[in-house]
Amino acid sequence: MAKRRTDLTEKRIQQLEKEGRGQGEGTKYKPWITIQDFPSNGLVTRAAGWKTHRIHHFLSKLERDYFYTCEWDNAIIDIREQYPLHRIDTMNIAEEKNVKHPTDPTTGVPIVMTTDFLLTVKTAGSTKLLARTIKPSAQLENDRIIEKFEIEREYWSNHGVDWGIVTEKEIPSILVNNIEWLHSSFFLHEQISNSAYQSLSQHLKYSLLTKGVSLIEIFSEFDMRYGLEDGMGLELFKHLVAVKEVIVDMNKPIHTHLFVDDIIIGIGKELVKGVV
Repeated sequence: MAKRRTDLTEKRIQQLEKEGRGQGEGTKYKPWITIQDFPSNGLVTRAAGWKTHRIHHFLSKLERDYFYTCEWDNAIIDIREQYPLHRIDTMNIAEEKNVKHPTDPTTGVPIVMTTDFLLTVKTAGSTKLLARTIKPSAQLENDRIIEKFEIEREYWSNHGVDWGIVTEKEIPSILVNNIEWLHSSFFLHEQISNSAYQSLSQHLKYSLLTKGVSLIEIFSEFDMRYGLEDGMGLELFKHLVAVKEVIVDMNKPIHTHLFVDDIIIGIGKELVKGVV
C-alpha cells in the first residue's frame, strides 16, 4: 500500500475523527497515526498484536521494541499506540506554560498531539491506565522536545494517569530479540486444525522433557516422526513459548543448538501422561 504524508488542516483533523482514529479499545481501537500517513523511510513498521488481535503501527524501531515488552507482560491487557490528546486541553496547557504548541510545519495548524502508548494494566481487582512516551535518550537534551514533554506530562496529570518516558536504556535487548524471534508464531494455532494442534503440542511438550539432547535434534526428530514439513517443530516450539506453555528464561538468548536442559525451565499447563 502506498504511503502518504498529508499536510494537516482542520478539515483533515475532522476527517480523521470521522474515521474513528484514536477511538475504541482492544480490537476496535484505531491509532490516530498509522504508517500509511508517512512516506516510506524504513523506520515505520507494524505488527499483529497478541492481546488485541489487530495491527499495531509504530513510528520507530524503539516503539516496536517497547511494544514487544508490553506483549510479554501478563499484567498489560490492552495496548493503544499513537493515542491522541484532546487538542483544546494541550493548547490551553501550552498557553499556561508559555510554550509553543506543536504545529504542522507546512500549514501552521496546531496538531493533535499523541502519546506513543496508552496501556491498560490489570491490578488487584481492577485496572489502571499508564501513558508512556518512547524516545532515544540522546533526544532528552533537546529543549524543544522537553517543552513538548511538559505539555504531555501536564495533560496526563490532569487526567489522573501515570505518565513516563521510556528510552532504549529501559528496554532489555535480549528479551526484545527473543520476543521478535517468536512473535509471529503466536498465531500458529489458527493455521492448523484444533485436534492436530492439541495432539502435536502435547507430543512436542513430552519430547522436550528429554535430557542431554539439543533443541534442534528434538525438532528434527519430531518433524520426521510425524511427517511434518521441515521447521514445523521449531515453529510449534516458538508458539508454545509465546503462549507460555513452555517456560524459558527470556532474558537469555535462545539458541537451538543448546541442550534442552539449558533452555527449558518448565512445561506449563497440563502435559498429557503416557504420550509415547
